[in-house]
Amino acid sequence: MTTMTSWDLFGDLRSAQDELLRMTRSPRQFGQFAYQPGTGSAAQPWAPPVDISEREDAYVVATELPGVEAEDLEIKFQDGMLTIQGERHPASGTAGEKIHRSESRYGTFRRSITLPRHVQADKIAASAQDGVLQIVVPKAEEVHAMRIQVRHGKAKPAVTGKAIKNGA
Repeated sequence: MTTMTSWDLFGDLRSAQDELLRMTRSPRQFGQFAYQPGTGSAAQPWAPPVDISEREDAYVVATELPGVEAEDLEIKFQDGMLTIQGERHPASGTAGEKIHRSESRYGTFRRSITLPRHVQADKIAASAQDGVLQIVVPKAEEVHAMRIQVRHGKAKPAVTGKAIKNGA
């Protein structure tokens, strides 16, 4: 005998919403994760994910920022610290639209990344495409690796001059 049960498409959404509404009645119990109506997400700071890679000529920082406009971003480099900060605004819904679940994070964010000081700060470039911000931080010339050739025989001293005797 096969037992059939009906499935309510929005049943799990309603139960999650009910749970969030219970949390708003006692936010101290849930600390910083208390739901705040109207924010669309939990009231916790969000930080976009960052990937950092190194090329021979530069460091590349990629940050996922879908929905963040260029005018809502600020990028600074000071004392070896690259700081990306900005704000993501919630998408404006259409009239008559009812949101059943919103898991996206909105609000201000700030990410700071320590980079080596041997970079060309005046040549840092940023671009955004398909929701990904890419920052290229060129290395200074002295950072590039230098190949040192190995010679056969005894190494000769690099400094020539007079030797100083003890007690002289």
